[in-house]
Amino acid sequence: MVMIKSVVRPEKVEEVMDALLEAGFPAVTKVSVVGRGQQKGIKVGEVVYDELPKEMLINVVPKADKDMVLKIIMGAAKSADEGSYGDGKIFVSSVEEAYTVRTGEAGL
Repeated sequence: MVMIKSVVRPEKVEEVMDALLEAGFPAVTKVSVVGRGQQKGIKVGEVVYDELPKEMLINVVPKADKDMVLKIIMGAAKSADEGSYGDGKIFVSSVEEAYTVRTGEAGL
C-alpha cells in the first residue's frame, strides 16, 4: 500500500475528489492547510502573503494503483494545460500496515 498526500488549490478540491470517486477511489481524508512553495508566497502591492490556503487530500491505495491515482490527481489539480505555480505538490510514501478501528481488521 502507498499513502498519497496531495496539496492542491482549494478551488480544485472538488474536481480532484470527483475524479477519484469516478475512477473507483472514494476513500479520502481532507485537511485544510496553509503554506508556501518555492515561490515563497505571493506579493500584492506592498503586502506579501507567505501563507497561502491549500487543501491536503490523503489517500491510501494499493501499490499497483499508485500511478493511476497520481495521474488522476495531477490531471484534475492543474489550473491550466501547462499548469501554474501554486498548483500543488504530491508526496508518496509506503504504508506498512492499516487497520479498521471498528473491527481490528488489517488491510484496506
